[in-house]
Amino acid sequence: MARVSAGADEGPAGLIVQINGLLPALSPAEQRVARIVLADPADAARRTITDLAAAAQTSEASVVRFCRSIGLTGYPQLRIRLAEEAARRVEPVDARVAGGAIHPGADLSQIIATVAFNDARAVEETAQQLDPVVCEQIVHVMLKATRIEVFGAGASGFVAADFQAKLHRLGRVAYYWPDVHGALASAAMLGVGDVAFGISHTGTTWDTIEMLTRARQAGATTVALTNFPRSTISEAADFVVTTAARETTYRSGALASRLAQLTVLDCIFVALAARTRGKAGRALAANDGSHGRVASAKRKS
Repeated sequence: MARVSAGADEGPAGLIVQINGLLPALSPAEQRVARIVLADPADAARRTITDLAAAAQTSEASVVRFCRSIGLTGYPQLRIRLAEEAARRVEPVDARVAGGAIHPGADLSQIIATVAFNDARAVEETAQQLDPVVCEQIVHVMLKATRIEVFGAGASGFVAADFQAKLHRLGRVAYYWPDVHGALASAAMLGVGDVAFGISHTGTTWDTIEMLTRARQAGATTVALTNFPRSTISEAADFVVTTAARETTYRSGALASRLAQLTVLDCIFVALAARTRGKAGRALAANDGSHGRVASAKRKS
């Protein structure tokens, strides 16, 4: 099956979201250009190519390569797109909040504003760049799946466990293996008609990549959810969906990324429920009823 991607490099993302998603795949010189652009799109749009190259401590040729790496024809197009992006974006007056940096000694009001703004932006930008066509294809293969395995490690493991629990509540045959060895063994036992769903914010988590690789070799359809569409996990996936999260200081890969991941998975979960409304409704009702009976038994005891 040919790989289908939804997100930063092919989906309807804004340019800033697109650049952030491609950042790890860029060369060191291109990354320096990218960071200047990401820090202040409006300022970058006003710069000449010579000014931007000097600020990034690189050459004009590297700036042109950066433009082509993110899918633009050249520097004039970059300036136009950045100006359009800057006109659309509404950032807080306090640039410290927008940038996500939390410095030692920051007062609590700034911490609250920074965390809240960046979490909200992660969810909003993730939704904006999510491709409904690819999501529909993922829902389709999951509806037909005999078995669904959800893989993730670390912070993404919590998200994977939550997704498995939701699928189970819909009456889908779904599993999550917190033990790496058990997960690898289970992935190898999947086959045609099964779906392996791997979650990795960075897209470089070796365990999750290996699980998807084994599942794909066994004949299963593989899906990856990552923040970076050109990361290694994408190579092991038939379908790729992306988030658009940027973490603040002290929270790398922890909270904003999880909220963005949950947004994507909630969209898929609701779509699955809507496509199987009768079965899903009965399953959810059975779950709710069992919870009520347990609570009632506890009160009586």
